[in-house]
Amino acid sequence: MGRMTHLAPLLTLSGGTTIPAIGAGTWPLNDREVASMCLTAFEVGYRLIDTAENYGNETGVGKAVRDSGLSRDEVFVTTKINRRWHADAVAGVEGNLVRLGLDHVDLVLIHWPNPDQDLYVRAWEGLITARERGLVRAIGTSNFKPAHLERIVAATGVASEVNQIQCNPFTDRADERAYHAAHGIVTESWAPLAAGNGLVGNPVVHRVAAAHGVTPAQAVLAWHIHQGMLPIPKSSDRGRLTENFAALDVRLEDAELAALSALTNPDYELADSDRFGH
Repeated sequence: MGRMTHLAPLLTLSGGTTIPAIGAGTWPLNDREVASMCLTAFEVGYRLIDTAENYGNETGVGKAVRDSGLSRDEVFVTTKINRRWHADAVAGVEGNLVRLGLDHVDLVLIHWPNPDQDLYVRAWEGLITARERGLVRAIGTSNFKPAHLERIVAATGVASEVNQIQCNPFTDRADERAYHAAHGIVTESWAPLAAGNGLVGNPVVHRVAAAHGVTPAQAVLAWHIHQGMLPIPKSSDRGRLTENFAALDVRLEDAELAALSALTNPDYELADSDRFGH
């Protein structure tokens, strides 16, 4: 492993597990590409890697973890089960572990609530069991609305530790984030840079970035980090990975956070979830 200047600070989940405050997304890289990207990310200082069964690259992520020279407890691996496993989430997690080649995963999420099949409560019960069996250290959800989150708590008494949602200044999800905060749920942001949809080219973003001598992407990621969100930007480029990670050191003013939040547009959302692996 290359020398690092520092690691990300840690957030503490409601169940007591700690998670790095920034992570590296992996979609749509294949196994070979993701193994190389993860090793580079580890050298930069990342310790959180986000994958999923749907991404088709868990094998490559697991290989990178084993080849990194880092001890297992130094790396935080997140993966997700898809709708196929809502009726038997324990089997789904066991499949994740086989593909990853790991004996446990740090965080497993239900990838989508898929209310059309109405099995996400059963899936949540399965994740609770998987956590009890030591297959996973923490459990959470992805793309759940407050109504979905309320239903799983009502049924099980156990709240999600993380809810991963599409979030960025174009779609800041303030009400949902407030709900998360009130219930001890960490908001994890996918598409934190709005996935090439013009956010980093926005004049307001450029103005904030210029005031701090940082890049527009760093300014946007700092917006997430300052508000307690956990962004998982995606890149396989060493320079971009390094740039994104350095957003941890950017300190924005309250007025700048507000200016970025004011960019939110109720009509904006990345609707093509397949394109983004979500």
